[in-house]
Amino acid sequence: MIIGSRHNGPPGSGNGGWSAGVFAAAAGGTGPVEVTLRRPPPLDTPLTLTDGEVHDPDGALVAQVRPVPEFRSVVPPVDPATARAAAKAYPGLVDHPFPGCFVCGPLRDDGLRIFPGPLPDGRTAAPFVVPAPVTGPTVWAALDCPGGWAVIAPGRPYVLGRMAAMVAALPAAGDECVVTGVQVGGEGRRAEVHTSLYAPDGTLLAWARATWISV
Repeated sequence: MIIGSRHNGPPGSGNGGWSAGVFAAAAGGTGPVEVTLRRPPPLDTPLTLTDGEVHDPDGALVAQVRPVPEFRSVVPPVDPATARAAAKAYPGLVDHPFPGCFVCGPLRDDGLRIFPGPLPDGRTAAPFVVPAPVTGPTVWAALDCPGGWAVIAPGRPYVLGRMAAMVAALPAAGDECVVTGVQVGGEGRRAEVHTSLYAPDGTLLAWARATWISV
């Protein structure tokens, strides 16, 4: 496994959702898994997965992967027009802790350009034009940052710590999907969030639960 430099999150490390999706795909199996990041995933570095642990070439533990029971943590959808309107108020357009993030960074013309803006009820929503090729890590990445932006605030950056995802179906390349996120709990430096991905017709494609950690 290699997390390419294109798929960065914070400078010098992999985007949490993309990296977790790569590790989940490498784990195989037929059921959902939970990925816990133990350190920032290194870029352009061969990583190995053995007995549920991801290590770098020096043997350092990067992540842990474990199977979990099926779960349903769905954030209600909004229509595409509402998602587009929310994205115009995306806080990261004016104050972003990691503006080069592959998923939500406004400086990345070659990224996913998912800009989760606030809704009146506290959820986030964003449109997502799906790039080709569509893979599992693409979906994990799309489900990542919309949850983080339910808790990120000026001067209060967060990074992904743990994530589990259920992918019912992959989106179609070229479709404008909708991603929603919400904070559901948390204590101290930890925030618990849920996210969901919807097809243009409102069909639920995937959902995730995650823990974000303030830094």
